[in-house]
Amino acid sequence: MRILMTSFAMDAHFNGLVPLAWALRTAGHEVRVASQPSLTESIVQAGLTAVPVGDDHDLDSVIRHAGPAMFAQHRHPDYLEHRPELLDLEFLSASNTLLTATFYSQLNNDSMVAGLVDFARGWRPDLVLWEPFTFAGAVAARACGAAQARLLSFPDTFLGVREVYLEKMSKEPVELHDDTMREWLSWTLERFGCEFDEEVIVGQWTVDQMPASVRLPPNREVVEMRYVPYNGPSPAVVPDWLRREPERPRVCLTLGETVRRTEFPNAIAVEEVFEAVADLDVEFVATLQASDTEGISRIPDNTRVVDHVPMHALLPTCSAIVNHGGAGTWATAAVYGVPQVALGWIWDAVYRAQRLEALGAGLHIPSFELTASGLREKLVRLLEEPSFRQAAGQLRDEMVAAPSPNSVVTELERLTAVHRV
Repeated sequence: MRILMTSFAMDAHFNGLVPLAWALRTAGHEVRVASQPSLTESIVQAGLTAVPVGDDHDLDSVIRHAGPAMFAQHRHPDYLEHRPELLDLEFLSASNTLLTATFYSQLNNDSMVAGLVDFARGWRPDLVLWEPFTFAGAVAARACGAAQARLLSFPDTFLGVREVYLEKMSKEPVELHDDTMREWLSWTLERFGCEFDEEVIVGQWTVDQMPASVRLPPNREVVEMRYVPYNGPSPAVVPDWLRREPERPRVCLTLGETVRRTEFPNAIAVEEVFEAVADLDVEFVATLQASDTEGISRIPDNTRVVDHVPMHALLPTCSAIVNHGGAGTWATAAVYGVPQVALGWIWDAVYRAQRLEALGAGLHIPSFELTASGLREKLVRLLEEPSFRQAAGQLRDEMVAAPSPNSVVTELERLTAVHRV
């Protein structure tokens, strides 16, 4: 088969595609990965064939100009904790409009969609697999007659909110129906002679890498797939110090690449964190860039600062991790059975951190409650209470029991034959 995979240009979202891309390649299928030009190097460094399309998105500029206002709508507790049934229609409508205008249409800009459709019509893939915010993939599949499916690397909170919105809106008079996302995608599809239906948003099926205890109920067929860590194109080199067993419990601190480039709310100074854990009998490994440690007067003796270390090499040696709650870091820690202090600050990161705490495999600190002393308290609990390690091990067992990327290839072949035009 010919398989086109696509993600908007952000490493954290592209990384979740890589293990399945290689499973398809090693099964003998032709695979191309299309994105905006700024992701080309990451695709190539992953050993995959890149197809640059259109112009780079301006999401970072939108976030900088909008500032905190861009996220204000989504700080509603019932939204963050994924209880959309408790949200009123006015909120849901505003959320739909805001996400479409500032997020979805920015990631899937007109030139990117046009370039992807042009390539798909020329190359004629049998299947298009798309990162769940990259609706351009579904548009391209519709335009060329390919089967299409979403590839999820995080709980599907966005679709769950949309389903509640559509249900509540359906009970209103027709003249009050307002679906900005449908309008945008309808207009986009019309440019290529195609019509909108909800399948363009939900996919013909979904490949889901979340464990069942964290996964949200799907509204379409789901192919369950094990999460396999891929930590990106940065040098995956195991340093000398990581080749030796730690003499004390090792704890990782990471904020992830995405948070480093955006405004993490209520951030506390790195030096405050260092001081809070300086007297703990642990080896504290902080993955930070030079700019993150500028002006710090003292790095404690128990703390090692590194610019980059592959998470899939570091985490198997760790007793705990403090992280920003990003999808890749969260899942990598989970698949190695490492208890987590997760600082989920927006969208699915909050739900994911809360589920972790509900399962007993870690603790959640809402970003707006973050303090150095609070972080220390949570970390000490993870290290001293054996139940967290036990529950994290159960979550790990659940994740590794799922079918590997190689194992799902046959099912993807079957579904493609059913759905392609």
